[in-house]
Amino acid sequence: MLVTGLPRSGTSWTGKMLAAGDDLVYVNEPLNPQHPPGRCPGVLRAEVTHRFQYICDDNAATWLPAFRDTVALRYRWLPELRANHSPYDLARLVRHGTAFALGRLAGRRALLDDPFAVLSAGWFARRLGCRVIALVRDPVSFVASWHRLGWTVYFHELLEQPLLVRDHPGLLELRALVGSQDRIAKAAALWRVTRSILARTPGILVASYESLAADPLPRFRDLYDHAGLPWTPAAERRILRACTGPPAPGKGFAWSGLSRTAYRPMDSRRALRDAARGLTPEDVARVRALTAT
Repeated sequence: MLVTGLPRSGTSWTGKMLAAGDDLVYVNEPLNPQHPPGRCPGVLRAEVTHRFQYICDDNAATWLPAFRDTVALRYRWLPELRANHSPYDLARLVRHGTAFALGRLAGRRALLDDPFAVLSAGWFARRLGCRVIALVRDPVSFVASWHRLGWTVYFHELLEQPLLVRDHPGLLELRALVGSQDRIAKAAALWRVTRSILARTPGILVASYESLAADPLPRFRDLYDHAGLPWTPAAERRILRACTGPPAPGKGFAWSGLSRTAYRPMDSRRALRDAARGLTPEDVARVRALTAT
């Protein structure tokens, strides 16, 4: 199973809620080129060269066997040990290796939470048989979140992937923003082209972050049905506690624990009220204009 969508679209939150029933083994961002959480050959024995790495049938010779191991929960202990030696890496090795082994023995499935797989979502559905849920966030909320964090996108990492441009020529419009310092325009453009690609991708479920946040219990129950997961009292209790309680202390974005996930418990309905925080009314109007379809 794959939960994807652009970073800051709720993939970690959604992944953790789907794993609340204890039927899945949560695997965080194997395609992230940054270590951690990526570049862990125990989890994915393949070299990630770009953010939003594009995978299709024409370059699948390496990716297909690597991801078959990942979704089958076959952890590669020796390659991981050779590549990563810090105390933190060794702790991750023990945690992930054990989770993979116990999950396989218990007959659990892998749940890949990976925003960097968003442009390859169709391949995961078609070649790996993954049930794919792609999260889409309202463009103003998405751009505001990136703006508050000071994030930007480097479009050359997309445009330098010939197979990606071949299959999605609409990405060529991004050339005009290469090198731009206009972070709002760049985030809006990334949202627009990604949304267009997802809308044309067969075999995936596109889900609204806002819909999940506004009414978490029934909407997550729908996702459990889509994923073929049992909706249990334990899962319901955990989701209710994680989505309706007070927000966790600290900043709105933080790595936490060995999983290196940005997920934190929150009052999801309240979070929606602050969606545009950090943007001026003029910024909001501009984002709406830039992402209009």
